[in-house]
Amino acid sequence: MDNSRTHIRDDTVPQERVPVSDPRPGSGHGSQRTVIASYSTYAEAQQAVDFLADNDFDVRSISIVAEGLSFVERVTGKMNWGRAALSGLLSGALIGAFIGFIFGMFNLFAPLTSAFTLALNGAIFGAIIGVIIGLIGYAFTGGKRDFTSVSSVNADRFDVTSHPNVAEQARQVLRQMP
Repeated sequence: MDNSRTHIRDDTVPQERVPVSDPRPGSGHGSQRTVIASYSTYAEAQQAVDFLADNDFDVRSISIVAEGLSFVERVTGKMNWGRAALSGLLSGALIGAFIGFIFGMFNLFAPLTSAFTLALNGAIFGAIIGVIIGLIGYAFTGGKRDFTSVSSVNADRFDVTSHPNVAEQARQVLRQMP
């Protein structure tokens, strides 16, 4: 792990306590948590918690908290009637084929032949229904959203937090992490 992207909080600095709701029953909401380490990626924070668990640390008091969240929507293209129909066709065909295949597997006499036949029929029927639903859905937008996009939620950093009573013990274990 690249140490330049990891920061284990030093015990010589006053420790930051952040309110984090704890979802476990009976633990109360808004309990105080101490940040023990910060990471630039979720995978690194997950690796730190895994290291704690591998070293017999009671990880029930550990949380990973994403900080500095931002919502990003990347526009991927223009939406039009043809694209709405094609999108509906593809999703409908896949869903129809899957459902047809599953139902075909329940045929006791010729399950494989039946499954592929029903998958093909399901794909055709699903494609027709998908086109209709795709076009109706696009018509309901009324031209207010004539683009396609992919959205994501990004975080600036991921803090590994714990209950204040075990924070120093967790820091000591994480200092041994390679």
